[in-house]
Amino acid sequence: MRGIVSAAGYVPFRRLQRSEIAKTFGSGGGKGTRSVASYDEDTTTMGVEAARLALRGAPDASVDALWFATADPAYLDKTNATAIHAALRLDGDRPALDLGGALRSGVGTLRVALDGAGSTLVVSADVRTGLPTSGDEAAGGDGAAAVLVGDDTTGPVVAEYLAAGSATDEFLDRWRTPGERRSKVWEERFGETKYVPLGEQAWQAALKAAELTPGEVDHLVVAGMHGRAVKALVKRLGTKDGALGDDLTATVGNPGTAQAALLLTAALEAAGPGEVIALVALADGADVLLFRTTDALGARSAARPVAEQVGAATDVPYGKFLTWRGMVTVEPPRRPEPARVSASAAGRSEDWKFAFVGSRDRSTGALHLPPSRVSMSGGALDDMEPAPMADVPGTIVTFTIDKLAYSPSPPIVFAVVDFDGGGRFPVELTDVDAADVQIGDRVEMTFRRLFTADGIHDYFWKARPLRTAAASRGGGAGAPEQPGPSGSAPKPTREGGER
Repeated sequence: MRGIVSAAGYVPFRRLQRSEIAKTFGSGGGKGTRSVASYDEDTTTMGVEAARLALRGAPDASVDALWFATADPAYLDKTNATAIHAALRLDGDRPALDLGGALRSGVGTLRVALDGAGSTLVVSADVRTGLPTSGDEAAGGDGAAAVLVGDDTTGPVVAEYLAAGSATDEFLDRWRTPGERRSKVWEERFGETKYVPLGEQAWQAALKAAELTPGEVDHLVVAGMHGRAVKALVKRLGTKDGALGDDLTATVGNPGTAQAALLLTAALEAAGPGEVIALVALADGADVLLFRTTDALGARSAARPVAEQVGAATDVPYGKFLTWRGMVTVEPPRRPEPARVSASAAGRSEDWKFAFVGSRDRSTGALHLPPSRVSMSGGALDDMEPAPMADVPGTIVTFTIDKLAYSPSPPIVFAVVDFDGGGRFPVELTDVDAADVQIGDRVEMTFRRLFTADGIHDYFWKARPLRTAAASRGGGAGAPEQPGPSGSAPKPTREGGER
């Protein structure tokens, strides 16, 4: 049996209220919210987060290859998937490849993996933007998804791959030339007249190959940047009432290349065993993928469900959103900008920089962050073993708010974190308001971009609060009370430094 072994989505913590656009410019915007990648996030960092969650759902699964699809790569010429590969600590003989450049790349990469052999981790991510007041600005969204494709030798298959159908045609609907930040679109009615017949053609082909009828589809999700065509096609598919799933456009927006896999993940999380899931994607044609969930799905719980991430969010001011997107230039900090990262230094510390792996003294168990050759306990030399810490939570023991240090989005909040089971490390906090930080807050590590200099992205790890969906919307730290390293829940206190 071949199909999906694990799947996970990643939705950034920040949201833009679409109504804020019209308040500023007098036009544009609309109802609802869209997800916003923070200033220290890009498609690579979001891809890492989605992939971590997917592998957490299948900890014993093997990964033979990593494929990364995006229409907004952090690098050109350089392979972006290698950073994700390094962050996940995959074996060096496993290929990591970029398959991107177009919106169809996301669902296309997934289909190629399903039709192939071996186990493939398919990661898709996108950052969507547009000119202020444009439809793309309001309707777009940022996010990522990761799907581990394999067979029973990879791990328990939670959704069996039944069949697929595709229809392709050359027509001009949406395009963006190299170097442009915004997309251009043709007249909506033209796109609708092209997409709807293609969608019906792919739909019928997939159903015929799977020997199914529309009424046997339990969960239907339809992805596509052309909202008018999506709505028109849904009416013609003939599925039963209640089958159509939420496309998340009212809360997350449309994350482009990642939308198909993100909606598929959400459908899997909502489905029960023995149900048929249909994914339809419209992008320069149409693709339909059909799955049937297995009994293994009932024994699997998502590490962080998409619905939970949608609910766990806080708003970002529109002005800050424009700054993060490079649409508005503000006065930079009066501090020297950071120098570019040394390639040789980064290469020597790959496990530490990309995977947050410390070292542990084999004799005494002393943990070193960053890794060290000499133990601080006993002084043993080169008697260390790797200590992966990316998935270990911790507790803030002290912090400082720095308004003087360079940051693309000041102020910086630095904290000293005690990790569960040992280890202490000073780390920058992210996805948090400085006024909400407290000693005793529980945090987890997340892969981020510290800065960019000379076109080189400095990737490393930051800490963010552990949150629940109910606690986050109010804008507070939202950290649930969980046991600290000593086993007791620390009492948060508002003490710390500021300069």
